[in-house]
Amino acid sequence: MPELVTPTVRVHQSFLAAMEEFRAEGRAGDHSMIGRELLEFGPTWTEPAGFARYVAAVVADAQTPMFPGFVPQTTLWYVDGDDYLGRVGIRHHLTPHLLEEGGHIGYDVRKSARRRGYATEILRQALSVAATLGIESALVTCDVDNVASRKVIERNGGVLEDERRGKLRFWVPTAKPAAGS
Repeated sequence: MPELVTPTVRVHQSFLAAMEEFRAEGRAGDHSMIGRELLEFGPTWTEPAGFARYVAAVVADAQTPMFPGFVPQTTLWYVDGDDYLGRVGIRHHLTPHLLEEGGHIGYDVRKSARRRGYATEILRQALSVAATLGIESALVTCDVDNVASRKVIERNGGVLEDERRGKLRFWVPTAKPAAGS
């Protein structure tokens, strides 16, 4: 059964295949976390030691951001055994840029694993993690034309606030209301 886990070297081969799927979609350098990581770390991923350094950097990102000007981010990978399916990044706080476009939570599912409900489940579980970080309502954004992502956000209780620069901005509660509320 798929689960969110702390990044691990155990999924090395599946992770490499997933990153090739993202690369084939044109994600390298696209200003997303995957895009940045493909450029920055991709050349070293094939070697076990390089991949281990990358995994350590992703885990440490919760305390010390990997990239200058970024905020601490807890990253979890969605895996089924040794099969890497996707990931989620939960930003601990918002900068002015993240308030406009990026939000608290970003998620990606590899192309070969889409249309199975994984993104909905990833976001559902990420909202619980966000609550433990003191985030009461998470900002989650998606491109205006990304109907699938919009549905994922809405299924998780997202309420559309507005559109800015081609991004829809939703606020999603991180905790379920108490029974009888």
